[in-house]
Amino acid sequence: MALTRTPVVSGWFTESTADGGFRLLGTRCSACTAVFFPREDAYCRNPHCPGGGELAEVPLSPRGRVWSYTDGRYRPPAPYVSDAAAPWEPYTLVAVELEAEGMVVLGQAAPGVGVGDLAVGMEVEVVGGVLNEDADTGTAWTTWRFKPVGGAA
Repeated sequence: MALTRTPVVSGWFTESTADGGFRLLGTRCSACTAVFFPREDAYCRNPHCPGGGELAEVPLSPRGRVWSYTDGRYRPPAPYVSDAAAPWEPYTLVAVELEAEGMVVLGQAAPGVGVGDLAVGMEVEVVGGVLNEDADTGTAWTTWRFKPVGGAA
């Protein structure tokens, strides 16, 4: 049975855009041009904004540079939900400074990319990934990942 791809958080990314790539979605304030991720739909979070602006959805840069990274080798403690019977899979977290916006976004590295494959300043791109598959509901929960540009992962 084919799984239905469903975003973990609706409205934070799109898997199909006019330029054909996976993109994170943010919002831009028309009054001060500040860009936010995760998106903001109620008010401008910039304390220096003059106010009166509209918030519009904008696709964020598909590429950026590694700002920092680390690995998650241990199961998270309570109150986080974690299946103690399931084997623990270490993962790599990457903080990426987006190319145009200059903001830092956190996400997991693409499968096969470990801390030994990364370096501060390295160019990476945002790609789609699967966070979890639920065969009972027929759902593949999708999210974003970062992978080195030109990398094999």
